Amino acid sequence: MAKNRKNQAAEIRFGPVLKVVLLCSLIGGAAVGYVWQKNEIYRLGQQVSEREKKLDQLKRDNKRLGDEIGMLESPVMIDRRAKELNLGLAPAQPLQVVRLPELPVAPDQNSARQLAQRPVTGLMP
Repeated sequence: MAKNRKNQAAEIRFGPVLKVVLLCSLIGGAAVGYVWQKNEIYRLGQQVSEREKKLDQLKRDNKRLGDEIGMLESPVMIDRRAKELNLGLAPAQPLQVVRLPELPVAPDQNSARQLAQRPVTGLMP
């Protein structure tokens, strides 16, 4: 009977040891997961701040380039640049300008009736 008691005591000790190992691995895993999560949050925060800085820089560059385009497209600047390049451009002479008269469009009576007779669909009250 003594041998049975020794074997039984070893089996009883194995159970609590297994529980302790599983509990410690669970706590350790949770701790590692917590640290990893905090590290990811920090890393993503750094990426957001870097991208916000880059966005601000791109907005400033876009504004500066838009202002530069506006300046370069101005008639005064175009005239100055044409004179610098000796393109020989000059304003059009009055005989070179052709003016086309714009005729008023007379409403067609049949089309007006057709538009008035069509039911209105798709309008929300």
